[in-house]
Amino acid sequence: QVQLVESGGGSVESGGSLKLSCVASEYPYEPVCMGWFRQGPGKEREGVVTITKNGDTRYADSVKGRFTIAQDNTKSTLYLQMNNLEPEDAATYYCAADTFRSDDYCLGSWFSTAMSTGYWGQGTQVTVSS
Repeated sequence: QVQLVESGGGSVESGGSLKLSCVASEYPYEPVCMGWFRQGPGKEREGVVTITKNGDTRYADSVKGRFTIAQDNTKSTLYLQMNNLEPEDAATYYCAADTFRSDDYCLGSWFSTAMSTGYWGQGTQVTVSS
């Protein structure tokens, strides 16, 4: 069973930065797509950014220019650099990976619906104070 473990969450002031990490146990197949999703208090889970195995990305409009996704060469670790954090960014952040579906799904439906397909971590909490 693939396990994804997020870390790096915490409490920062508005304008601060955090870097989230997601370490994966061995995949049975190379992930087609990985991503970061978040769920704020009283909100539905939403896509933050997804990335295909070819490196194509889709970012939420609200984080463009502030957040950056990255992977290590083995693709066993996924990162999310978050700069200029705003109170609206406060949420539980989840790492996820999918090993079967297409690039179109990765950058389309999966991102927009945050559907619970593939593998998911337990989440890491981000708090941003104003």
